[in-house]
Amino acid sequence: MAGDGTILVGKSVPPSGPGKPEVLTLRLANRHGLVAGATGTGKTVTLQMLAEGFSNAGVPVFAADIKGDLSGIAAAGEAKPAFVKRAEEIGTTYEPDRFPTVFWDLFGEQGHPIRCTVTEMGPLLLSRLLELNDTQTGVLNIAFRVADENHWPVIDLKDLRALLAFCSENLKDISGTYGNVSAASVGAIQRQLLMLENQGADAFFGEPALDLNDFMRTDRDGRGVVNILAADKLMQRPKLYASYLLWMLSELFEQLPEVGDLDKPKLVFFFDEAHLLFNDAPKALLDAVEQVVRLIRSKGVGVYFVTQNHLDVPETVLGQLGNRVQHALRAFTPRDQRAVRAAAETFRQNPGFDVAAAITELGVGEALVSFLEAKGTPSIVERTLVAPPQGRVGPLTPQERADLIAKSPLRGKYDEAVDSESAFEMLAKRKGLDAGGGEAAGDGGGLSGMLGGVIGSVFGTPAPKKGQRRAPQSLAEQVIGNAARSMARSVGREVGNAILRNVLGGLTKR
Repeated sequence: MAGDGTILVGKSVPPSGPGKPEVLTLRLANRHGLVAGATGTGKTVTLQMLAEGFSNAGVPVFAADIKGDLSGIAAAGEAKPAFVKRAEEIGTTYEPDRFPTVFWDLFGEQGHPIRCTVTEMGPLLLSRLLELNDTQTGVLNIAFRVADENHWPVIDLKDLRALLAFCSENLKDISGTYGNVSAASVGAIQRQLLMLENQGADAFFGEPALDLNDFMRTDRDGRGVVNILAADKLMQRPKLYASYLLWMLSELFEQLPEVGDLDKPKLVFFFDEAHLLFNDAPKALLDAVEQVVRLIRSKGVGVYFVTQNHLDVPETVLGQLGNRVQHALRAFTPRDQRAVRAAAETFRQNPGFDVAAAITELGVGEALVSFLEAKGTPSIVERTLVAPPQGRVGPLTPQERADLIAKSPLRGKYDEAVDSESAFEMLAKRKGLDAGGGEAAGDGGGLSGMLGGVIGSVFGTPAPKKGQRRAPQSLAEQVIGNAARSMARSVGREVGNAILRNVLGGLTKR
């Protein structure tokens, strides 16, 4: 029903309603949403059906594929009896279809590699990824500041290692300028960084960095491209999964211009296993998520959280999610029962049935649905038969996926990593010049550089001008300076003695 500005989600059933179509209005789809329900109740199928609807409406989609099932959207579905019957119950005809799909994978195994630079990730998300405490997070912020002021690009993890090593070698000077930096904190960050590398996360940091415009494409027929992130392996590293998706949301927020309310979103973002985003997240991070979710609507982006229980999402974020699809919840324990009652209370109540009781009675492919209406108010909740997807329900075979990746319009753009000059090379070059005294005359190298170094060590370098800081000495500079001062003292004594002998000798001759 994209032609009328809506997506058909299903049809309400008596006694909850008169059996009317339940539709998601595209103009209000950027007001975000929630798809919740217990395992095996049909959340993934609902997610696929929504992604297909957005694609047909010309809206690009990004979705994480936790179990691999969502990949089937790239292949035509099958007219299974259950699908045909459900379509008839809703009042439509089941028509198998395939949708334009691009596969992505942080590890580059089941799709195009996704990379970002360490600088783009930023200290806040990186601190969470490394599981740092507040003190270590402060030290990491200082390291980023040092790199920024010295114009050292921190692109990949070896750059970050080199930067931390520099901070460790210059603790006194850095602490005097930015605040206390201890060797213990730097060492803790380095150990966490090593653990992250051992998990294979170093493949994510580097260049070419992802161009988010490649997520926001349509095919020749005007249908939105569905971007599928292979997340089955990524889910074994939940911190990396959550940090990556948060980074992408933040980048969208920073890069996209303000567009206000559009007839349809520019991009819809599905965040599966949303509880991983908020588990053990520091308050600063939760505040950032809330701000992005609240404001990214004006950038034309809709964010849909997919999770087992709506309690997995903080109330400050949950209040921003206007479009709701609630699949069945199981109420076996007191906590489950409280969750059911809390979920029921978030809906605009329907006098035709007990919402809390219905949540526990829903079958597979059924859901309680409440979408925003024309004036932006939530509709009365309806018990709904969810429409079947047109694409395949289930994963592609490895060969089918490989064939689609080989035909991808983005093939070759991200496949090979690029290692450009960055902090690692710059710091290595700096250390080499410090240790060797430099070679180029312009850098104070050669004999003149050596003499200049000795003279500077003996007599001191000029005081820095007002507003300037004296450059910190490396270990090599300190060793050379000490040797030079020792030699100067020795030479001074010999010269003084010679002068004294000459003077005394002249006096005796008289």
